[in-house]
Amino acid sequence: MDNKKASILIVDDIPDNIDVLRGILKTDYKLKIATDGEKALKIAQGKSKPDLILLDIMMPGIDGYEVCKQLKANYSTADIPVIFVTAKGEVKDESRGFDLGAVDYITKPVSPALVSRRVNTHLNLYDQKRLLDEQVKEKTRVIENTRLQIIQRLGRAAEYKDNETGMHVMRMSHYSQVLALASGMSESEAELILSASPMHDIGKIGIADNILLKPGKLDDEEWAVMRKHPEIGAEIIGNNDDSILLNLASEIAISHHEKYNGKGYPNGLKGEYIPISGRIIAIADVFDALTTERPYKKAWTVDDALDLIKQEAGEHFDPELVKVFMNVIPDILELKAKYAEHI
Repeated sequence: MDNKKASILIVDDIPDNIDVLRGILKTDYKLKIATDGEKALKIAQGKSKPDLILLDIMMPGIDGYEVCKQLKANYSTADIPVIFVTAKGEVKDESRGFDLGAVDYITKPVSPALVSRRVNTHLNLYDQKRLLDEQVKEKTRVIENTRLQIIQRLGRAAEYKDNETGMHVMRMSHYSQVLALASGMSESEAELILSASPMHDIGKIGIADNILLKPGKLDDEEWAVMRKHPEIGAEIIGNNDDSILLNLASEIAISHHEKYNGKGYPNGLKGEYIPISGRIIAIADVFDALTTERPYKKAWTVDDALDLIKQEAGEHFDPELVKVFMNVIPDILELKAKYAEHI
């Protein structure tokens, strides 16, 4: 342990038992006391959680077994080591305690040396586990950040190839995140939308320049080739059983040109058969494309772009998502200004 005293919660309904444990531990640890199971759970689930719990089994109300069960079922307290301290010393009692997630079992009357040694051992193990967990989390963050940067840069590569700027990727991905949150997605789900959406047009890398960069209107044969880019994008990203982020990116790539009325491509999906990620990106992508100047067109005004999106509700776009999008326009315009083109 570090110089800060570890916190131990002692749970027992008999004052004499509490006094014994307090006498053994008070010099080295910060102690909290609970005389019943309900109070123990309240303390354990509070802001200042104990580092270890010494838990009696036989108590009025909910017993120690039930307290341990509830602690292990709660994400915020599941990792706190629990040591049963009890007069119930039969093998079946110990087995039940370990089955419920306890790390140790001390029988009464307790030995001061044994209590001190066991508490110290499990606190050190808990410290090592927390340190290891943090190291794993940090390595995971580095891996995810690297993966995210690759996704964003591949997305920008596709946009540059299409005579667009990388700022389009930034704007539409943030628009998508705002729309995802407003539509009821959780923060983590909306964050995934933000991270995956830059890959929506990665399939354009596989389209020949004479078609992709043609200044005039595409003929039927050329348009048939252009319409393959969602499938190419999904193929480039591939199937990734171990990555929610890449699976979502693939889903977006292949579905963002589907239309709510079933007349989109490549699969002619209709209504809610289109993944919600694709329906969200469709609105964000079109709004940004309309309101941004390109070599082949002037930028539309925001009002004109919104009018078209409203007209296409139920046709191109999910009508419920269009309503949500209209409600978050102030946030969208802030992002539009923040990620404006640098000319």
